Parts: sequence; C-alpha cells; structure tokens
Amino acid sequence: MATVNFSVPDEVKKAFDRAFKDRNKSAIIADLMRRAVADEGLRKQRRALFQILTERRNQRPEVTAEQVNEARLTARP
Repeated sequence: MATVNFSVPDEVKKAFDRAFKDRNKSAIIADLMRRAVADEGLRKQRRALFQILTERRNQRPEVTAEQVNEARLTARP
C-alpha cells in the first residue's frame, strides 16, 4: 500500500475531519481517488465522442423540416 501526502487548505481539512469523524479517512480518500480516476476516464471518452460527432456533422445528409414531417407521417400506421 502506498502513502500519499497532499497539501489542502486548513478549512478543507477541518471540514473533512468533522464530516468523517469516527470513520476510516484513508478508505474515504482512496474511494474519492477511485471516483476521480473513473470520472476522468468518462470525461476523456465524452471528449473523444464529441470530437467524432463534430467531425461527422458535415457528413450527415441535409433534410428540411418538411421532409422530416413527411417522414414522420408516412412512418406512422
């Protein structure tokens, strides 16, 4: 198991200690770090997907509102 040292503002440390007194603070920090890693992975995936969709936007066929409405009406039973 690794030991990690972080500097945080005093008010954050005090609030953390109050909020999580009587709990395993190392386990809480480890869980928060896992969540941060997962969130960053999602952020990167979303950024990549956004880039793909943006690049493909110019490849989509153009249709008018009239064509969309007509397709909706003809597709209904």
